[in-house]
Amino acid sequence: MSSIETGVRAPSEADAMRRALELGRRGPATGPNPRVGAVLLDPSGDVLGEGWHRGAGTAHAEVAALTDAAERGADVRGATAVVTLEPCNHTGRTGPCSEALIAAGVGRVVVSVPDPNPVAAGGAERLRAAGVDVETGLLADEGRALLGAWLPSVERGRPFVTLKLATSLDGRIAAADGSSRWITSDVSRRHAHDLRSEVDAIVVGTGTALVDDPSLTARNAAGELHGHQPLRVVVGHRDVPDGARLRGPGGELVQARTHDPAEVLALLAEREVRHVLVEGGPTLAAAFLRAGLVDEVHAYVAPVLLGSGPSAMGDLGVATIGGAVRLTTRSVLPLGPDVFVVATVDPHSPTEEH
Repeated sequence: MSSIETGVRAPSEADAMRRALELGRRGPATGPNPRVGAVLLDPSGDVLGEGWHRGAGTAHAEVAALTDAAERGADVRGATAVVTLEPCNHTGRTGPCSEALIAAGVGRVVVSVPDPNPVAAGGAERLRAAGVDVETGLLADEGRALLGAWLPSVERGRPFVTLKLATSLDGRIAAADGSSRWITSDVSRRHAHDLRSEVDAIVVGTGTALVDDPSLTARNAAGELHGHQPLRVVVGHRDVPDGARLRGPGGELVQARTHDPAEVLALLAEREVRHVLVEGGPTLAAAFLRAGLVDEVHAYVAPVLLGSGPSAMGDLGVATIGGAVRLTTRSVLPLGPDVFVVATVDPHSPTEEH
């Protein structure tokens, strides 16, 4: 049985990969597992089955596509599996996808991105050893984009770190008297809450937790909690008071009793955290930058001048312009009166660790 209507041209493998990428985007953006989509084509190019990974503990995309094909009554022997990520070759919460494809009699596998995870990699080799034709690299840039923070997290062996800043035009996060609500607009704050809902953990220092008393939740425009709430991580040795807003509804509260950013990330990696949002304050932001552990910066900049007050960034140890931490701007988005800038950190910028 085919999902292609009579008279409609069968998709090419590139078309099928675009469809697989579309399917993969239906999966959760958070959690330990990547977004993956898969499409099964018969020898004439018609679609036999489709699937995507719906989250940790559920069927992987390839198995979901095989199940879909079986429910349609389709014969997948000799079929081509078009998959956004190399089929895994290990047993975790589920079995190896490479073995499932071999057992189903699939004759060819087309992959967008090889799996960088040493635990799961090797699926392409296993498939070839079983006589399956394997091609990798189809629409690789699109495949990497689908994987988002998961890919660099696996490649670097630690959570991907986004540093969030919300400042006046002259880099202040509060007025001289300490008042800070609100520098940026409602539009920017709604945008920031949406981004919170797409990360695994939000990290602040104890100073921010005690002075600002944040809730660190992800809420929609109506003020309701998003379905996904990231871990709320407080870095430092001081306790969070029992009556703090961090004790209220939202993600689990985790206290990382250290001042070492590398230890914080190691603790979160043990909890299968892939994407960390560092929100404050200036001392913590500087510590992560000095350690060379910031991958990208999200900056909300309001057209406001304060002239004095606390800066968004603590001491980076920069004595000359040559020691500046350099970033590359990736995108600029107007948000009401504000501007939202996404920039990646130049890995060659001088820091304590580089």
